[in-house]
Amino acid sequence: GKGQAFTRIKYRFIKSGRVVEMTMKATDSVEAADVVDTNMQYLYTDGEYWHFMQQETFEQVQADKAGVGDAAKWIKGEEDCVVTLWNGTPIQVTPPNFVELKIVETDPGVRGDTSGGGGKPATLETGAV
Repeated sequence: GKGQAFTRIKYRFIKSGRVVEMTMKATDSVEAADVVDTNMQYLYTDGEYWHFMQQETFEQVQADKAGVGDAAKWIKGEEDCVVTLWNGTPIQVTPPNFVELKIVETDPGVRGDTSGGGGKPATLETGAV
């Protein structure tokens, strides 16, 4: 048809995760977010923040509960994690694919409860079930 060319885009707000659709002219441009994935070592948590260190520069950053999310269940200390930084602030933490954690509690298995091998929930030392 007649008229200017346009482009439909979807973008995601980094902090909230909300996805928005938008129509723009083909000549318009969008500023890219300053997002960097960095390998960092998890050091400790003080209850409010999780502290990470970049091993080459020894620079430390602290991530809040929103940035760490479910990764808090899978890290206990000295694991190498991928920390996503936006303008130098951690917004997401990705734990390693494999972790070694101790099982601190399980329910007793009842024989004859299942037709197969069965499974039972186990509570790990980090609180994950």
